[in-house]
Amino acid sequence: MSYRTGIEWTDATWNPVIGCTKISIGCENCYAQKLAERFRGVAGHPFERGFDLRLVPQKLHEPLDWKSPRRVFVCSMSDLFHESIPLSYIHQVFQTMARARWHTFQVLTKRSTRMAQLSSELPWPSNAWVGATIESAAYIDRAHDIQAVPAAVRFISLEPLLGPIPRMPLEGIDWVIVGGESGPHARPLDLDWVRSIRDQCLESGVAFFFKQLGGRQNKRGREQATLDGRQWHQFPRLKTIAAMT
Repeated sequence: MSYRTGIEWTDATWNPVIGCTKISIGCENCYAQKLAERFRGVAGHPFERGFDLRLVPQKLHEPLDWKSPRRVFVCSMSDLFHESIPLSYIHQVFQTMARARWHTFQVLTKRSTRMAQLSSELPWPSNAWVGATIESAAYIDRAHDIQAVPAAVRFISLEPLLGPIPRMPLEGIDWVIVGGESGPHARPLDLDWVRSIRDQCLESGVAFFFKQLGGRQNKRGREQATLDGRQWHQFPRLKTIAAMT
């Protein structure tokens, strides 16, 4: 659960928190909830309590044991800025990211308002990227929250993309990920929505990553995720912010 992952834009996942609650339409078919609930009641399993929110302090220092550098998706099975997670615990997660400076940590949240509110109380190491999930134009304000955070890299995940977003606020954004929904109840992805996002990224000089087409039986990622005859697997350029440690 922590070392390997099939997520195309990262190398590993790290889950010092497990479980979450739904907050918007993108959560409707949550893959993490489905995975966790399969093991509810299985004694000794990491998901013995299903998708109930809980802290996992024994995993706080796990990345320090990974000696080779990697991109690490933080809380792939939760949301680090969930309202039930104490600031003191979030601070400990950030402290580990600062200590494990050879890794790149990717923090993704739908609760960008709380993240922005807590921003001034958190250390922001130069190896921490922060992103917001935006599934439709109705949640575009999350991008404005991200723009206000002093992270080395700011990104937006449009996954699952559930509608067109004709005017993306891309100033100060370094990376955009797009993906269709997958699973038995997957909602359809219109490639014209993706083309619009790609074109906006190209115009603004923002790295664009098309993760998957999605679908009910096959997520159609990797080599199948093409747009106009090519794959789009761009990553943001690394940069140094002098004010960070």
